[in-house]
Amino acid sequence: MSLRTRLALVFIAATLIPLGATVWLTTLLLNQSLRLSPVNQLSDLSRSLEKAGKEYYQQAREQLKADAVAGRLAPVSVPNAADLLSSEDSEGFALAGEGGNQLLYLVRTADGVTVWERPLDIRMQDLQRQYREARQTVNSLGILQRGSFPAWALLGASIWLVALALVWLVATRFSRPIVNLTEALKSLADGDFRIRVPNERTDEIGLATEAFNRTAAQLEHSRDRLVSLTQLASWQVLARKTAHEVKNSLTPIRLTVEEMVARAHNPDRAFLEQAAGIVVDEIESLERRIRAFSEFSSEPPICPEQLDVHAIVEERIAFLKSAHPEVRYAVEAAANTPSALADQDLVKGILVNLLENAAEAAGDGGRILARVCPLEDRIAIEVHDSGPGLSDLARKSLFQPTISFKKRGMGLGLSIARKSALLTGGDILLIAGELGGAGFRVLLPKSGTQI
Repeated sequence: MSLRTRLALVFIAATLIPLGATVWLTTLLLNQSLRLSPVNQLSDLSRSLEKAGKEYYQQAREQLKADAVAGRLAPVSVPNAADLLSSEDSEGFALAGEGGNQLLYLVRTADGVTVWERPLDIRMQDLQRQYREARQTVNSLGILQRGSFPAWALLGASIWLVALALVWLVATRFSRPIVNLTEALKSLADGDFRIRVPNERTDEIGLATEAFNRTAAQLEHSRDRLVSLTQLASWQVLARKTAHEVKNSLTPIRLTVEEMVARAHNPDRAFLEQAAGIVVDEIESLERRIRAFSEFSSEPPICPEQLDVHAIVEERIAFLKSAHPEVRYAVEAAANTPSALADQDLVKGILVNLLENAAEAAGDGGRILARVCPLEDRIAIEVHDSGPGLSDLARKSLFQPTISFKKRGMGLGLSIARKSALLTGGDILLIAGELGGAGFRVLLPKSGTQI
């Protein structure tokens, strides 16, 4: 979980509980204050007044009509009485006077409209107006009461979301350089000493970033210096070994030449042939070392192609059998082994080196086993011999460049072979031998993979 997300969660946890309590308490107080107002009493009173007014008005109408029909009241003259009665009605009632304190009974006759009136103790029009105002007040207070909680909740949620957005922006501003610094630390731990983190801050994070960049620069400088010193030390060791081996070869040459000079006045054919053979052998040994150095330092172009590894192994063994007829060879290949993607010349060179070393180690009557099989996303070529195996000292420096002028020594061969395997996208590993001697495994990329 990122630092930005953690800061946002802390803000949520720290604000939701107080915000919820605040909304609940405010809503409770608002509802309580509305309950203290005479909303309900006003609503009940207005409805009671409406009911009483309707009953009083109905009774007044019935009484006025009864008195008019019985003749207990005399008709009165009302200007524009016809306008108070609908043309479709034969009789009706109307209110007149100040505030509606007069009740009129109107009857349509052949001569026009006859009107009877009766005073009312209640001003009906004023009562109706007061009732409407009371209902409007009640409705307004009800709307306020019903809408108070959603409005307050919406306001609180809006404020909280704005605060959350601000916290998220602040957290992003603070967490992004920390994330960049963390990723740079991972790259530095993986060996990328050239990594640098852009820094424009002057706070503590900026100071930490500056310290990281300074440390990375120092580590890069130290790494380059150490690599240079290590390479120099390696070449110094190699130079000492080379000088020693060259001296070992030159000594017999010098002694042989001195002996030839000493016997110049008494030549001996057999001695001259022996001396010439010694000089030629030592010169050939020097030439082999020079060729090995040349191969070790060369960088041939890599041309990967699809290879039938089994066929190449068979071809190399058939090529070497004539040079080592005393060795018995066996080849094992897994069914449906896919092709490899590698440089053919490099693979052949690797196989020649391993098979030659195996033949020299196995000796007369020895055995060599070559196996081809798929191994995860690679093609494996194993070479096992029945020789004496490798000592612990040889295992420690097996793939390191060394100098050896022994005719059957490994010298730079395995170093060159492993370099070729690495160049073609694979590797060479030392494994347990299955025939009692040494065992090597060459790993090559499968066809379809990237080198």
